[in-house]
Amino acid sequence: MTETISPPATRPAASADTGFPMVALVFAAALFCSAALLFSVQPLFAKLTLPLLGGSPAVWNTSMAFFQAALLGGYAYAHALSRLKSAWVQVAVHGAALLVGAVFLPLTISPLVGMPTAETPVTWLVLALVASVGAPFMVVSATAPLLQHWFARARGPNGKDPYWLYGASNLGSMLGLLAYPTLVEPNLATTDQALTWSWGYGLLAGVILACGYLASRQPALTATHTAAAPAERIRWRERAIWVLLAAAPSSLLMGVTAHITTDVAAAPFLWVLPLALFLLTFVIAFASRPILSQGAALLLQAVLVGLLAVVYWIKAHDWVLMLGVHLAAFFVTALVCHQALVARRPGVQHLTEFYLWMSLGGVVGGAFNAFLAPVIFSSVIEYPLVVALALLARPNTVEGWNRRAVIAAVAFATFALAIPALDAMGRNVSGLGGQLIAVAAVLAALMLSGRRLAFAAAVGLLFVCTRPIGMLTTYDHTERSFFGVHRVTTMPDPVTQTPVKLLFHGTTVHGAQYADPALECTPLTYYGHATPMGQVYRQRLGTREALNVGVVGLGAGALATYKRPGDQLTVFEIDPVVATLAQNGQHFTYLARCAPGTEIVLGDARLTLADQPAGKFDILFLDAFTSDGIPVHLLTREAMAMYFARLAPGGVAVFHISNRNLALEGALADVVKASGGAARFQRFDPEKVEGQGHYLNSASMVMVVGRTEADIAAFAADDRWREARPANERPWTDDYSNIISALLRAPLMEEG
Repeated sequence: MTETISPPATRPAASADTGFPMVALVFAAALFCSAALLFSVQPLFAKLTLPLLGGSPAVWNTSMAFFQAALLGGYAYAHALSRLKSAWVQVAVHGAALLVGAVFLPLTISPLVGMPTAETPVTWLVLALVASVGAPFMVVSATAPLLQHWFARARGPNGKDPYWLYGASNLGSMLGLLAYPTLVEPNLATTDQALTWSWGYGLLAGVILACGYLASRQPALTATHTAAAPAERIRWRERAIWVLLAAAPSSLLMGVTAHITTDVAAAPFLWVLPLALFLLTFVIAFASRPILSQGAALLLQAVLVGLLAVVYWIKAHDWVLMLGVHLAAFFVTALVCHQALVARRPGVQHLTEFYLWMSLGGVVGGAFNAFLAPVIFSSVIEYPLVVALALLARPNTVEGWNRRAVIAAVAFATFALAIPALDAMGRNVSGLGGQLIAVAAVLAALMLSGRRLAFAAAVGLLFVCTRPIGMLTTYDHTERSFFGVHRVTTMPDPVTQTPVKLLFHGTTVHGAQYADPALECTPLTYYGHATPMGQVYRQRLGTREALNVGVVGLGAGALATYKRPGDQLTVFEIDPVVATLAQNGQHFTYLARCAPGTEIVLGDARLTLADQPAGKFDILFLDAFTSDGIPVHLLTREAMAMYFARLAPGGVAVFHISNRNLALEGALADVVKASGGAARFQRFDPEKVEGQGHYLNSASMVMVVGRTEADIAAFAADDRWREARPANERPWTDDYSNIISALLRAPLMEEG
């Protein structure tokens, strides 16, 4: 639909060109600011809900799904608004919408939704999002397409192609994303963040209205467009292509994030890197002069995707190199898709519709990974699947088939199929021979890169055929839940050669048990008799005839081996799959044979522990901090107050804070000190224990906490335990935390 706005008769026609760079700067600043606000409100509001809903991944996933849907709603609103004939009416309507959004500021959880219930937490969260942040988020999310539509009115060398402004928007998104964990969260409490966001919203509203005023005064482009070009008709096939080209990178974003955070390395903020690269591809693709041309991107993609197909299954010790391959292949593949999307962009009269369908594609791609893939795949198969399918976005640079292409296809099939064939015959293909065959297959596949269908099929087949090279471990069981992929395998103890069953969540061992029935009630890894966890349990066993013990984090259930007939053991576990694996006796038998009668409570520990009676537990083990995404809400002053309230007189809380990337001793000690408690810390080295098997006792860092020094007197008198060393920083609360500080302290962790 064209717009019919006549310029004032008294204004000179040439005045529209005057000050064009300043107009462009105002529009770019508005888009930059709006994008930064969008990418800060999501973690901000999710953090507001943590004390009420706990740290379940469902909180983050539900929030992400809501924000994607709200973004689509904002783009739909911008598209509808752009169809109004009068620009002044558009500005007036959007000004009213900005006022409506301001009513919900500063951001807080709306009292209208009440308190969450254990039966319907997701429903409560969606209602809270709608009532608390839905309106301002939708209004801000409409900024990108709406301001580009308004900018199309302005005269100037770039006036007819406002798509470059989308790069400024995504640059703001990327910087906002990186600023939240590094600058905002460490320095501002949640309430201060909400207030700052509100001031940012007010500033943005003023700049947006200024943009609307500038656009309304400069309608000459519309007149030119109306006279020079008839309305462009968009076919449904073209809309479907827009959706698919946007869906593939969105799906890849979630797929590569899930893979590298579970199967490559457990490192804090690793999820930020793929998202930052994803936003950078938009900046490059929509730039008027991209820093990476389509030809260069296609060449890099052909090489990197082939390399990815070879190393995908390999669990290499050099995780930095593996991470680089995955992120580089993801980056160029997303860039190729977005460049293809930009190449198919319509004229400015269909700009808002284009962004609407592009947003729908993002929702479709994200929904596939978040909701459908976990149901139909037992592992993160959607990632390599979409990598191969995304190659269909490549152009056919070579038409038809010639002798060279046929030879390449035959060579590829021969090399690729040789890998599973040799594996089926019992030949070891994990060595140099198998790797050379894989490299030969990659080179043959690259010769097909000019034919997108053949190349996509070749890479897909390569993913399948190279699996025997990387899968050096045969898994007895693989199961996927909402919380990740769990694998059970059996391997010999490197020291004693005794078979051991291991439970993996990504790259982290979450439990182990001897496969020999005669040894099945021997606690292993972090829970061995010599470990700090074992020391605490055994010390308390000698003080009371019957103990009441609580454990947060089940794993394979090794702590249950300490349970005596008169003891009561309650385990709090968030993942139903872990509970099933530990209970059914098919893989692990700690609960079934060593500690029958153990009670398992499903749900987030912050919520389920709150339902326990005061003064119940003699020991409360908190074992939920070894993986990447530590539940910060379990390390706050409010959480510590709850633990103290549920400890029996003389009871202790035991925190297992071993972590490859975070130094948690200082942060936890600060919280204990601020809560008036007392703590002792031990760094355990199994090498100092003579004659112990590899899996019998694992290196660990543990802090035992009591309400008074008298509660931990036995550990204060034990020279294996030293005083906990606080970081002397602001203690973490439900309103404030500083993960970056714990990350930076990790290389400086002191021994002893």
